[in-house]
Amino acid sequence: MAVPTEIPRTRTLGRAVARRLAVSLLVLWGAITATFIVIHSGKGSAINSIIGTAQVSPEVRAQIISDYRLDDPILTQYGNYLWRLLHGDLGRSYALRMPVTEAIGGQIWPTLQLVIVAAILSLVVALVVGLATANRPGWIRGPITSFEVLTVAVPTFWLGILLLTIFSFELGWFPSVGSQGVSSLVLPAIALAAAPAALLSQVLRHGVEKTLDEPFVVTARSRGVGETAVLLRHVLRHAAMPVITLWGWIIGALISGAVVVEQVFSREGLGRLTIAAVTSKDLPLVLGVVIIAATFYTIVNTLIDAAYGWLDPRLRTQSSSATTAEKVTG
Repeated sequence: MAVPTEIPRTRTLGRAVARRLAVSLLVLWGAITATFIVIHSGKGSAINSIIGTAQVSPEVRAQIISDYRLDDPILTQYGNYLWRLLHGDLGRSYALRMPVTEAIGGQIWPTLQLVIVAAILSLVVALVVGLATANRPGWIRGPITSFEVLTVAVPTFWLGILLLTIFSFELGWFPSVGSQGVSSLVLPAIALAAAPAALLSQVLRHGVEKTLDEPFVVTARSRGVGETAVLLRHVLRHAAMPVITLWGWIIGALISGAVVVEQVFSREGLGRLTIAAVTSKDLPLVLGVVIIAATFYTIVNTLIDAAYGWLDPRLRTQSSSATTAEKVTG
């Protein structure tokens, strides 16, 4: 019986994405479980968060505990929370007295704007700088590399304050606070994207310089293909693979970095909401933010894994060969 020698690309990629999605769901469950355990470990923290500084009688306190089912065993609370979560119910915020989905929904768009702009900016800057400085003389490459190392080492909040001082307070080019309009997004996006751009640029430059010595590049040059065409058509596609992988991780890191940036620039968003929730020990809201952030990170990395398979033919070939071998031995 003839054995197929090639698996359709969509089927192969579909299996890879399915495996990645299964792992991502497991990671998401782990993040939810770990956060639930941590924020429920403090004795009386939930009831104190609900009551706040108000003085209530023991009867009222007992009624609140009963209403929120805080007297249930921790495993029962955990099971109930997962069940509600599967039905899209993140619970009610203790401090804001509203559904967690509404609280997060009102603040998520400014954060998404900041993260998306910073992610795109970091990738564009990395591509320009990495390609422009790859395989260049040391007097060009050296200062750029040193500046990249310095940028990665500088704390995001310090860079944000520096940008505010120069471009807002001294020059007055951009607003110092707020989240209205495109101009209010420029400095926060630069502060958030600077370190990722420097890191991606280093990785891309190393990949380009390594790929330039590959046989297929030498062959392309021998056929008379120009340097720009070699770089963009042949080298970049291979050198960008580790950059794409790292970029997926960086997008997740940008979400946590947005917490700092939103505080420095007094922007609305999940960052300020998270700090307020942690300060007030608003357990459902903290859990909700963690779930949203973890879900976003999972989706982004699943999409990047799919794009990785489309861009790298070797992965498709290896996957197809492995599947064919399984059919033969089976």
